[in-house]
Amino acid sequence: MKLVSVNVGLPREVTWKGKTVTTGIFKEPINDRVIVRSLNLDGDGQADLTVHGGSEKAVYVYPLEHYDFWRSELPDTELTMGNFGENFTVTGFKEEELNIGDRFQIGAVKLMVTQPRMPCYKLGIRFGRPDMVKRFLASRRTGFYFSVLQEGEVGVGDTLELVSRDANNITVADITQLYTREKTDAELLHRAAQLESLPASWRDYFQEQIRRQDGR
Repeated sequence: MKLVSVNVGLPREVTWKGKTVTTGIFKEPINDRVIVRSLNLDGDGQADLTVHGGSEKAVYVYPLEHYDFWRSELPDTELTMGNFGENFTVTGFKEEELNIGDRFQIGAVKLMVTQPRMPCYKLGIRFGRPDMVKRFLASRRTGFYFSVLQEGEVGVGDTLELVSRDANNITVADITQLYTREKTDAELLHRAAQLESLPASWRDYFQEQIRRQDGR
C-alpha cells in the first residue's frame, strides 16, 4: 500500500440548507511530512467529536482506485485528493482485501484497521449534493479507519507495509454488508459481534441485531 496523498484540514463554518454548520470534512493535500498522533494528524481536526475522530478513527483512509468510479458517477464534479475527507489517499488495497485488525507500519508509525467509514450528512455538504451519503454507502466504496498504535512521521510516497493479518478474516467490506443488511449471514454476524479488534459500538450494534433476529 502506497501513500499517494496526505490531506488535513481544520473545522470551518459553512452554510447548508440555510443553516451554519461546522465541519472538518474539507481536507487539502500537503507536501510536507506530518506527525501522525494517537487522535489525528498534526494540522487536522474534527468538528463533532461525538461521532468523528477519537482513537478508533484517528486516520481516515480512502483508496485512490475509487476515484475513477466517482469520476464516472459525478462527471461534473472536479475531484482532487482529500475530497472524501480522507487523511490518507492510498493505492494497493481495497475494503474487501483488508481484515478488521490488520496491522500496518509506515516508517515508525504503527497502525491497525478498525472499521469502515459510515458517512454522515456532511459528506453531502462537501459535494453539494444531498444524495451523496446514499450514493456513497450504496457504492460500498467506504474507505476505512486506522487506529494509531505508535506515533511518528509520514509523507507522500511512503509505503505502508502489512505487518500482520487478523486471523478472524472479517473484512472491512463484510462489516459494511452487515450494516446495510443486504444479505443475512447469521454466522458472520455472530463472529463480528465477538471481534475484539472491532470498536465496542459496532459489536454492541451487531449484538442488538442478533437479539432482534432471535426475537428477544
